[in-house]
Amino acid sequence: MTTGQSLVFDGVTKRFGAVAAVSDLDFTVEPGRVTGFLGPNGAGKTTTLRMLLGLVTATSGTATIGGKAYGDLENPMRVVGASLEAAFHPGRSGRGHLDVTAVAAGIGRERVTAVLEQTGMAPYADRRVGGYSMGMRQRLGLATALLGDPGVLVLDEPINGLDPEGIRWIRSFLQSLAAEGRTILVSSHLLSEVQQTVDDVVVIAGGKLRFVGALSTLEGTTTATGSVVDAPDRAALTAALKAAGHQVRVEPDGLAVDLIPAEVGRLALAAGVALSALAASGTGLEDEFLALVADPERAAEGGRQR
Repeated sequence: MTTGQSLVFDGVTKRFGAVAAVSDLDFTVEPGRVTGFLGPNGAGKTTTLRMLLGLVTATSGTATIGGKAYGDLENPMRVVGASLEAAFHPGRSGRGHLDVTAVAAGIGRERVTAVLEQTGMAPYADRRVGGYSMGMRQRLGLATALLGDPGVLVLDEPINGLDPEGIRWIRSFLQSLAAEGRTILVSSHLLSEVQQTVDDVVVIAGGKLRFVGALSTLEGTTTATGSVVDAPDRAALTAALKAAGHQVRVEPDGLAVDLIPAEVGRLALAAGVALSALAASGTGLEDEFLALVADPERAAEGGRQR
């Protein structure tokens, strides 16, 4: 395995005529961690990844892998494995696709068998790719990225099309690869898709950087401003909350009230009302993410770092 290396984006800008696809991106992706590259569709994620992989030339700035541009790497597939908008010949088998790729890259065919096993594709290896489901194509793309046993993996929307079992598998798989010291960069337009997978997040929207930092830092910006609560005796609970001067609103999951859970519990206890449900509500992590990508002037405090 090639040792994981840092990915450094330094002032990366790409313009297509008068349109700036990405503007002045500065961030670093570190080895041994899974980094989520997040933003809505059209945010500039794929363009940024293509610049890193030498498929698009930056208008200004640099994107490097261990201090080198992708085009300067001696054995690129042994350093970086990538799965971006993968295209497969529909009449070729999964194994055939990997065989051709391995030969072209000077990689021994024993790696084909290894990555088929590693990604759970061995039972389907001799089927034609044209008959693969979206999830199977995703796994074949991942197997292709792993052929060179690289220390860096760059994956564009790898969870798209996977069933719940496949999502659980890829989450665990990517975390295990990072634990080996590899550098893992995973793009997604949904935070909820990768929330249980990533250690760090980079958020862009409109081609501009909105947040860079540990997921825990972004979580720290969320606030609980209220509660949703319920009780077998909902009338008694409503009366106790209103008697304390609080507005109560009926929602599908219970009663919404503008109090943090600890205060709701204290009032219910004082009134002798047993609770059947109590949860915080307000600005959650997904809400914070959506606010970041919706507001062009917004950036989570303390989140931007190199």
